[in-house]
Amino acid sequence: MVTVATMKNSLKLSFFWHMHQPDYRDSDGVMKMPWVFLHAIKDYYDMPWILSKYPGVKATFNITPPLIEQLKLYSDPIENDYFLHLWNQHPSKLSSQKKKWVIKTCKSCNYDTMVEPMARYRELYHYDNLDDLQVIDLEVQFMLAWCGNYLRQNNHIVQQLIHKGRFYTQDDKSELLDTLSDFVLSILPYYASLLDNGTISLSTTPYNHPILPLLIDMKTAKLANEHTKLPDNPVSLKDDAFSQVERSIKLYKETFKTEPNGFWPAEGAVDTRSLEIYRKLGIKWIATDETILFKSMPESNRSDLYSTYSFNDLVIGFRDHGLSDLIGFDYRYKDHNDAVEHFIEAIKPIAESKDDTTAFVILDGENAWEYYRENAYPFFSTLYQKLSQSEWCKTVTMDEIAGTKSIKLENLSPGSWINGDFSTWVGHPEKNRAWELLFQTRRDVDNYGSEINDEIAEKIKFHFLAAECSDWYWWYGDDHVTDFALEFDALFRQHLIDIYRLLNMHPPADLLEAIIKNRSTASFMVRPQTPIRPKIEGKISSFFEWIGCGSIDESRLFSSMDRKRGPVSNIKYGQNDEAVYISFEGNVPSLRKAGCRLKITIEELAKNYSLDLSNANTQSDIVYAVNETIEIAIPCKLFEGLDVAHLRFEIVEGKSIIQTLPGYGALEIRLNEDYSESWFI
Repeated sequence: MVTVATMKNSLKLSFFWHMHQPDYRDSDGVMKMPWVFLHAIKDYYDMPWILSKYPGVKATFNITPPLIEQLKLYSDPIENDYFLHLWNQHPSKLSSQKKKWVIKTCKSCNYDTMVEPMARYRELYHYDNLDDLQVIDLEVQFMLAWCGNYLRQNNHIVQQLIHKGRFYTQDDKSELLDTLSDFVLSILPYYASLLDNGTISLSTTPYNHPILPLLIDMKTAKLANEHTKLPDNPVSLKDDAFSQVERSIKLYKETFKTEPNGFWPAEGAVDTRSLEIYRKLGIKWIATDETILFKSMPESNRSDLYSTYSFNDLVIGFRDHGLSDLIGFDYRYKDHNDAVEHFIEAIKPIAESKDDTTAFVILDGENAWEYYRENAYPFFSTLYQKLSQSEWCKTVTMDEIAGTKSIKLENLSPGSWINGDFSTWVGHPEKNRAWELLFQTRRDVDNYGSEINDEIAEKIKFHFLAAECSDWYWWYGDDHVTDFALEFDALFRQHLIDIYRLLNMHPPADLLEAIIKNRSTASFMVRPQTPIRPKIEGKISSFFEWIGCGSIDESRLFSSMDRKRGPVSNIKYGQNDEAVYISFEGNVPSLRKAGCRLKITIEELAKNYSLDLSNANTQSDIVYAVNETIEIAIPCKLFEGLDVAHLRFEIVEGKSIIQTLPGYGALEIRLNEDYSESWFI
């Protein structure tokens, strides 16, 4: 076999970055949430800019229509963005409710990577009551924390305000907003220039990011997963499905002055009928998840993934879920050099496996980087530099791949990139209720008659397409957690309410009530209440052993944004004067095999420990047991007098990272915790 060291372009590596935000506009066209603007100043320019610094490195960027349209609105940010309208005012001019919402939003950053590095931000973040001058400082620090590496390295206004650090004024805010708004308007032209010179290829998504197969026929959800409970009285929205693709192509052409060659179906959701729409409208390629390939080829094995396929003359790239998740979720915890080395080692076996291999690394291009140090700039710079120098790996765009030979698929299984089905968007009572309200509104409009003029009909169409966005159904149910769930709920229902108002009809009372009801407000995390002293035996033997412990419900953190479900679903933790105790619960028996290890990192001390899960014993003073659970006792002496320690855990098998724990970052252990005021029953 030819070794990697002597191979020439034996692996084609296709990076595919998906850029998406839902449509936050209300009936007046005002964006009610600020995430388009914030990711624009941090991610949408930075991602292609870093890539462009390394000749020969290429990638595909997918930009969704709601993102394109909302980026264009920053020609007038005060009129079009509700948050910026409030942010731009002096805090004394705001009502207490509006000021509270602005402060809540300004404290929504990831703490470790965005708040902690900025001294003034860190200070104000912990204040419960802020005076007006402190609010101004918080507002500016929040906005600067969101500024990406390009702005920090190249924009003198941003640099001056970062250096100033505190005591900001209204003039500072106005100057910063003007600077950032101009910058946002440069993003789409920048993509167009990189497309023209061949550095990137561009694709898009059905207009409002809908789950197209569900619009065409809701029963498709049962074909993908027979256990899915469908909403009552579904209506086919196949005409809307066609419009979602047709309108997306029109907007893309208006923006980039050329026809799109490819689509990323929202959430990788595919079936044969949705692919037929793409093909009829001239699309040459799409991409989706490996699970779809493996369900479509029951006799397939892992090596089959590293080829290009087609179905009914439409080329399909199937993403490597594992490689994509490494970048999206695991490498945030690693030193950037270690992460890049790990990635290079992970793709070498693909290059060696057979001739003419292609690997598709497809993931969200915006949300992961705020969990990385310096917004992932060191990681991407090192990775792209390594790849630009490689003789055995060549980065290619999806447009380039679409022009190469492909393997014809005889069958295509319906599903998405989450578990190969549609249960993230349908099946839960809240999700189904949202669909039922959408279907009822569709029936009411259809029964209204033919008296709707073209102008009203177009406005109604706009609201229907917006209400079909996958994001609304994503946040319903208990599988994803956000502090802004009620805001998303209100935005969804408002689209349907506006349809009735356009018809001069009273909206049904059901639409005036929140879909999210009786949801548990209990946090996914509970802090320890009392010292504990469990017996380390790897078994759930006694409730009283862990009574008063802290707990983290990892199942509430599982989502496609945070990879497919890992084996550990719950963490218990606590301590006494002698040791810190950790228990991992879930599918632990599956980890009791050769090659599986648990890596423990004490961040403050840069100490690392590795425990063999197939053969529990005492290592480096750490006592642990693996049976029904993983139970660990870490002696307090290993923390070398720290008052607070942060622990990270990785479950690895060979060179693959199976799960990082906790899912939100690091586990904080207060080693001198005073439980005197804690009590429980």
